[in-house]
Amino acid sequence: MNYYLDVLKKYADFSGRARRQEYWMYTLFQILAIIVVAVLDAVIGTSPWLYALYALGTFLPSLAVAVRRLHDLGKSGWWLLISLVPFVGGIWLLVLLASAGQQQPNQYGPDPKVLAA
Repeated sequence: MNYYLDVLKKYADFSGRARRQEYWMYTLFQILAIIVVAVLDAVIGTSPWLYALYALGTFLPSLAVAVRRLHDLGKSGWWLLISLVPFVGGIWLLVLLASAGQQQPNQYGPDPKVLAA
């Protein structure tokens, strides 16, 4: 849960690096929260308003953590646009997001694993 809250605290911080664990734990909690909000939305009968409000509110933090994750690989945040390439773009982005980051400092900052230890 701390990973989710840490990403929300860095709401629109596109600088720096994010570890794999930070990105994937945030993504896990994001998916669970979306499911809960969608069910709650259906039960209350406000569909799709709560879901849309939640998705809009977490769009920027989700984008920022993905950019920081790409920075950990030494890549620019513009690599997110690779997902627009039909068929292979999304798969390639998934491979990038699941890859190990650079262990040495890069142009985006020091290795976050070293800072966490």
